[in-house]
Amino acid sequence: MFHVQRPRTATASAFGMLGLIFHVAVRNVRKSQGRNAVTGLLMNMMQTVVMIGVFWVLTTIIGTRTQIRGDPVLFIMSGVFMFMTHTKAIGAVSGSEGPTSPMMLHAPMNTIVSISAAALSSLYTQILSAAVVLYIYHAAFTPLSIHDLTGALGMFMLSWFSGVAIGMIALAATPWWPVGFKLITMIYMRANMITSGKMMVANNTPARVRQWFDWNPLFHTIDQGRGYIFLNYNPHFSTISYPLTVAAACLVVGLMGEYFTRQHVSASWNKT
Repeated sequence: MFHVQRPRTATASAFGMLGLIFHVAVRNVRKSQGRNAVTGLLMNMMQTVVMIGVFWVLTTIIGTRTQIRGDPVLFIMSGVFMFMTHTKAIGAVSGSEGPTSPMMLHAPMNTIVSISAAALSSLYTQILSAAVVLYIYHAAFTPLSIHDLTGALGMFMLSWFSGVAIGMIALAATPWWPVGFKLITMIYMRANMITSGKMMVANNTPARVRQWFDWNPLFHTIDQGRGYIFLNYNPHFSTISYPLTVAAACLVVGLMGEYFTRQHVSASWNKT
């Protein structure tokens, strides 16, 4: 009576897993702001617009120039979009449901589905927010021109992928020291406001200053992204290989750590 029929073939299992990831991702988007996905999207758009507005006001008051020939607002948006995507991916993956979550009691739910759904729901929200903000700016203020849209999207995706990889390490490490690793993750996310270099031009930054940003994969994706967005900018001090290598290494370490943690984690770890 209570027998659950499982897919018999690998293809059926794969499609079943993809369907489950889709439904969990939809659930994550809806629960971001109550049960209304539209409200969650609007709130994320407002955060993005407010950040763009703050940086635009700061550059106007201080009187600095982007030093890249092109739309200065697009320069700000390019940094903010990738920063938000990277940071939100870290938060979503590191905060996804682990092996002790009540959701894991419902087959065929597992941690891989939870992690994948959290990452995809974050990507969906950021892509939609960026597309809407760009369209409104393009239609209401001034037409936008992006030199290489495919390359710019590639750097956007690399920012997301590196955030997912770093979030995997945080997810695997948090059960061992919940307060400490949550604080470390929050500090890294906040530090990216400065260390991502989203308001600086790497080509025009002195080496003694640039060395404080070179370690951050987001610094490289933002600078490379601007090379694809602006026709007259060619990045000299950033690479695509560095963030890709760092992200791949963090993902492998995070997956191994998550597997090890899943074998040892207990719901009574922090009980007294």
